[in-house]
Amino acid sequence: MSTPRIEAALALATSAAHQGPHSTPPDGRPRRHHFAIGDPQADITRFLAVLDRHGLLGADGLLIPDVQLISVGDHFDWGRSTERDTVATSALRLIAWMAAHPADQAVLLLGNHDLGRVGELAGFTDARFATAQVEADGIYQGGDVDEARERDFLARHPELPNVELVARDFGTFREEQRRWVDYLLRARRFRVAHAAAERMIVLHAGVTREDLHAVGLSESLHSHASTVAEILNQALDSAVAAWTRGPLHIPGLYRPGDATYGEGRGIFYHRPSLSPEDTLHRDATPRRRFDPRRLPLGLTQVVGHTRDKRCRELLVLPHDTPHDGVLRYLVTNGTTIDYRPGTPRASHPGEAVLLFTDGGMRESPLEAFQMLDLDTRGPARPLQGAAPGEAP
Repeated sequence: MSTPRIEAALALATSAAHQGPHSTPPDGRPRRHHFAIGDPQADITRFLAVLDRHGLLGADGLLIPDVQLISVGDHFDWGRSTERDTVATSALRLIAWMAAHPADQAVLLLGNHDLGRVGELAGFTDARFATAQVEADGIYQGGDVDEARERDFLARHPELPNVELVARDFGTFREEQRRWVDYLLRARRFRVAHAAAERMIVLHAGVTREDLHAVGLSESLHSHASTVAEILNQALDSAVAAWTRGPLHIPGLYRPGDATYGEGRGIFYHRPSLSPEDTLHRDATPRRRFDPRRLPLGLTQVVGHTRDKRCRELLVLPHDTPHDGVLRYLVTNGTTIDYRPGTPRASHPGEAVLLFTDGGMRESPLEAFQMLDLDTRGPARPLQGAAPGEAP
């Protein structure tokens, strides 16, 4: 069942989307409560229901004034092929709802699906994408790809790395989404990273020591969250300022895919892996896999991007029943790793931590989906004095 707060938020989201791309400037107001929410690849009503269950929505449909919310990125693309139009509209409403808040209250971080609108899909119109998608669907066939037909497709669409990107991965693209992403990048509303504490940073998929070396950061500063966030955001801003046409690149950090280069790589795509078959893919930056033992020691990174099942596969751990909905963490001293559900104890300066927030919002039972309380560094609990909503 919905609640009046959710309905007010949905109305606000619709109105904000209809206004076209815009961003509310920061208001500088101190906020007592700070939360991070994992990949919002779910219907906006479900996203808002998660917030309402934790008492974060006000009667006006906005976040309550004392709350700061950080979205870890990937606001587009989910669902079945029959849901594409609905999903495309829902995602746009979610971005618009976030942008209607002051920039220092609702923090928008970039994921690979967000960047895909100005990366691999930078040159597509709605009409051209729709035509390409019809063909890609017939070639992809649910993963049973006709390789000969795919080669012919890519010869005519060299800006794409494969048919899967159009048929599935970025399958709910619309030009209006790109307009919003472009605007929010140039307005510096979309960010790479957010420093949540002295040694805690929030970003989509994490960074390694090699990634920070690639942007010129001395290893002595790798555990300073504000410095790390600043240099990553400066790299984005410099790339956007120099970008006039074609796909956006962020030197050393992000390279969109194409038919020659293959799939996109970099800090918005990569995942921790100890799989022997990924050894060669972990060596050079940007990449799609990284060795978690190369995480910056002394720094806790709050990330999304990778669910429990995929983490276990890549870390070569027993394939237990996946833990959807819950927070998880990986801790390493640079030699050994420990991965498990929950949140970690206070970390040691000689340890690096990844705290995973992607709980599969769309598939997880609503009551099981956990947000991260950045103040307690544990699962968020409903705010005292707030009236948690019921599941829709």
